[in-house]
Amino acid sequence: MCCLLIVAALFGARALGFLWWLLDPVRWGTTFPEPLIGLIGWLAVPWTTLAYVFTFPGGVEGLDWALIALGLFADFGSTGGGMFGRDRGRRWRER
Repeated sequence: MCCLLIVAALFGARALGFLWWLLDPVRWGTTFPEPLIGLIGWLAVPWTTLAYVFTFPGGVEGLDWALIALGLFADFGSTGGGMFGRDRGRRWRER
């Protein structure tokens, strides 16, 4: 588990998802019976997909939804954060 956290910190959620899929394909297969849905989730919202794969085997209920929502916020922050950073830099150069 420690190696997976290091991969997530260094390379991001997509690399972590790929490595986790290589190490435990059965878990991913039970979570996503249709592989195309898992692939789309891995490409579009990787943190949410990882949170869902983490919580799925025991059933998603209670605070598991909070973990999935946290993954969704992480996805929104990682994609939307670049837009605000570019805009802030543009304003700084215009002064």
